[in-house]
Amino acid sequence: MAEPRILAFAGSTRDASLNKKLSRVAAEHAKAAGARVSWIDLRDYPMPLYDGDLEAKEGVPPNGLKLKELFKANDALFLSCPEYNGSTPAVLKNAIDWVSRPAPGEKPLECFEGKVAGLVSASPGQFGAARSLVAMQGLLLKLNMTLIGETLALGKAHEAFEDDGRLKDPKVDAIVKNIASRLVEVAGKMRG
Repeated sequence: MAEPRILAFAGSTRDASLNKKLSRVAAEHAKAAGARVSWIDLRDYPMPLYDGDLEAKEGVPPNGLKLKELFKANDALFLSCPEYNGSTPAVLKNAIDWVSRPAPGEKPLECFEGKVAGLVSASPGQFGAARSLVAMQGLLLKLNMTLIGETLALGKAHEAFEDDGRLKDPKVDAIVKNIASRLVEVAGKMRG
């Protein structure tokens, strides 16, 4: 099995984001399972809201192009998805909207085609942002990605982490480890 490359990030830009914490834990487990992992912060890729007129006039913004290259360079995405008002956060959807725009001579959805995604979510609420996971699953399937079946919606996540970022509950950590291992396995098979 080839060493897969995984891009891990959270759909939040907030410094103290629970989903950033969860995505870092997931990234470490994916590394331990044999993947080459790049963890990024969407805050480092600010972009205007997607607007077809703006795209026609100026093209995809530079940060959209950088992010798109990262998507293309990796075999898989590991996303931790917050839930804002029952759905996917605007910053995450906006990033995907810009990244999805084909460049001249590029096939539509080229940076998603043949890729696999692993999804987790975290929220202080009891349902752990489960509705965001459902919305994100639908979106990623629409973009022709393969999804692994295992997910985690971590409720009461404000109580779930140690000061150093590790998960307190070994059972929850084992679930994240299992999701990461499965993502590495599937991405490696698809790559190799």
